[in-house]
Amino acid sequence: MKINKKLTIFAMIGSALVANAAQIKVETGDVSLIMDGEPGSALNLLYFGEKLANTSEFAYAWHITQPDTQDEYGRELYPAYGGRFFLNPALKLTHADGVMTTQLVYRSHEQKVIDDNLTETVVHLQDKLYDARVDLHFVAYKDEDVITQSVVFSHGEKGDVTVENIASSYITLKAADYYLTHFHGTWAREMQLTEERLTPGVKVVESKKGVRTAQSDNSAFLVSLDGPTREYSGEVYAGALAWTGNYKMQFEVDEAGLLHISGGINPFASAISLAAGEEFVTPEMVLTYSNEGRSEITHNLHDWARRYNLAHGDEVRPVVLNSWEGAYFDFDEKVITDMIDDAAAFGVEMFVLDDGWFGNEFPRNGDNAGLGDWQVNKKKLPHGIGYLADYAVSKGMKFGIWIEPEMVNPDSKLARRHPEWIVQSGKRDLLPMRNQHLLDLSNPEVQDFVFETFDNVLKMSPNISYVKWDANRHADNVGSTYLAADEQSRFWYDYIRGLYSVYERIRAKYPDVLIQLCSSGGGRVDFGALKYHDEFWASDNTNALDRLCIQYSENIFFPAMATAAHVSTSPNHQTGMMLPLKFRFDVAMMGRLGMELQPKQLVGDEREFAFNAVKLYKELRPVIQLGDLYRIDSPYDGDGYCSDVYVSKDRSEAVVFAFSTTYHNRTQSYDIKLHGLDPAKNYLLREVNTTGGSWYPGNGKVYSGEFLMKAGLSLPIGGAFTSMVLHLTEQ
Repeated sequence: MKINKKLTIFAMIGSALVANAAQIKVETGDVSLIMDGEPGSALNLLYFGEKLANTSEFAYAWHITQPDTQDEYGRELYPAYGGRFFLNPALKLTHADGVMTTQLVYRSHEQKVIDDNLTETVVHLQDKLYDARVDLHFVAYKDEDVITQSVVFSHGEKGDVTVENIASSYITLKAADYYLTHFHGTWAREMQLTEERLTPGVKVVESKKGVRTAQSDNSAFLVSLDGPTREYSGEVYAGALAWTGNYKMQFEVDEAGLLHISGGINPFASAISLAAGEEFVTPEMVLTYSNEGRSEITHNLHDWARRYNLAHGDEVRPVVLNSWEGAYFDFDEKVITDMIDDAAAFGVEMFVLDDGWFGNEFPRNGDNAGLGDWQVNKKKLPHGIGYLADYAVSKGMKFGIWIEPEMVNPDSKLARRHPEWIVQSGKRDLLPMRNQHLLDLSNPEVQDFVFETFDNVLKMSPNISYVKWDANRHADNVGSTYLAADEQSRFWYDYIRGLYSVYERIRAKYPDVLIQLCSSGGGRVDFGALKYHDEFWASDNTNALDRLCIQYSENIFFPAMATAAHVSTSPNHQTGMMLPLKFRFDVAMMGRLGMELQPKQLVGDEREFAFNAVKLYKELRPVIQLGDLYRIDSPYDGDGYCSDVYVSKDRSEAVVFAFSTTYHNRTQSYDIKLHGLDPAKNYLLREVNTTGGSWYPGNGKVYSGEFLMKAGLSLPIGGAFTSMVLHLTEQ
């Protein structure tokens, strides 16, 4: 991180100096989050930004709010509704006696060094009048410059306390201008990037879908100070809520020009009453800071995720062929074994049997029957799943399978046997979506069923080593036959906690199985669910042109190795667009490469190209999956060019992907300057993944890292849907 003389200062407004305040520091290698607290006083945020060598000067440099005045502009680190505070609070309670206000003050804190890289800080707050306690938990990851925050609420009042709103974090920034980058979309168009200047008032990004909560909007965000986000310069803050359920992110610019960022579980229809001694634990907010633009944000979060928040984050992912777009529901045993034969011929390492393999009384020949009845369809697959798994292994591949265990079709034995397990709103009619209902994971019996479904499927063969876990509808008209009438608002929270409980049981029993996170495409792309998975399905839209934007946005936060990116047929099944096979492969190679087609459709030169592309990807994937991603040009810029470079950790190797997405006139060239290389190293440049060899004049030449980053390259791509892949190796 570059030395930046400018201090990032929060809420420099107050009324009087408080001496002898207890300073609390949460620090990583390059980032400081500094609080002050004195017993009986509000806990205030002094600073969050580039690491400071000397923090003692805060004792006489900044004015601190007196404990009884509660500054109405709110410099508290975790403000509750009460006193003069009038903004959206981090906490809103109704106490046992009906009082709706709360005033939190600092009580104590402790810090624990977990290992050389992790330090946990717990700050204890308590209401001034009531026995209502809030513990703020911070974990600092030194090498990754990531800080996570979560909150634990408990009380000792005589009667229930109702938690109406409880954020995972609350951060206040001070700058001249604030620019928010957030992400919106829908099915087949997830994670569309939008950047906007925040003006006075409240900007809200939220979801009330319960399931598929990341499909319309994502809880990850960037905030840039004093200008729009830049890639390699400027101050940028990032947050991502590690939660798979309803969330609410609020960005409030107050009348003093301060920006208040709060995020956590969505309070919509989610009030929870707690008895004395009960605890409510929020999900973690994952935070990081950069004064070198959003590129460093990406490196911090990718490194953190691979090390702490992604299953098998240090292992390269296999090349996959999924049966879905190649066969859909229309297959039998021979269709699948033929696909396995062809996949093996391409050098594919994992064959995944998608939807349609189960159900007998209600066979799964479409999306209208069978969900919930997880027995092999004997008519389609008379020899069972074990036969197919063994067959794949005999061809030198691994075998995976698709499940959707949270869902049930009305036409299924499960729906008839356990109608009370279905999410339902009293006597109202059930409303199917995609011909299916949602099972009630707030119910421990349903949790057991979902775990047993996974367990029984894995027991079909010891050669099942991959599971695609799908969830194709969201929650609506919610209600639970398991929860008591006065506890229905617990559903949203208890459902996700039930889901996580199942995930934890599965990971305890099957630590080595690869699991894909899928939810009608990219509906569950969040750190809460990703923690239990190896990868996510970015979108059901496999059209390479659309995937450039989807994957670009997702990879700001989530690692490329976790981004399942598949080559599909042309014309594309979702959009009807026709794109060259090379372009489709080049886009998919920027994530975890896979194929989503009937292999027999690739013939002649295309078949040879696909074979060579798979072989090449295996050579390049350690850099792509485990290296650092540097963005050069964005597909959102509108100039019809985009490019990225992946660089190995030791800077000895790099892979450049460059794309022309529209026609450029023949007098234009695409000039790019690379990033992330060692200026003192020399690199051999090879153009790879070509059709018929390279005509690039720079192919086979040696360049210094300094030249590549300062002078750059001029790439001869300008036709619509043309692309280049360059492989750089240290000489």
